[in-house]
Amino acid sequence: MDKTVSKEILRQLRNDIPIEQLIAHVLEIPHKHSEGYFRFLCPVCYEFNTATKKETNLARCFRCRRNFNPIDMTMTYTCSNFLETVHFLIPVLKRFNRVK
Repeated sequence: MDKTVSKEILRQLRNDIPIEQLIAHVLEIPHKHSEGYFRFLCPVCYEFNTATKKETNLARCFRCRRNFNPIDMTMTYTCSNFLETVHFLIPVLKRFNRVK
């Protein structure tokens, strides 16, 4: 496994994999739409007091006060280390046709 990953690839993983798509269709975390918001089961506290913000591509749990970008969410949900997570997400980035 390559231990070097460019800053550009890391930026793309954080910003170009839509967080809602990652949660719902890649990680398959339990989720729902409630009160006009996309809610997901927080992988830390297991509550649905969550939301996402498309403008920043972040997910937030209001109960445990955690913010997640796509890398953080994947690391937390899969219990993977950083490099494992990056190498897992690179094909996901390609699937969304976002590799530049």
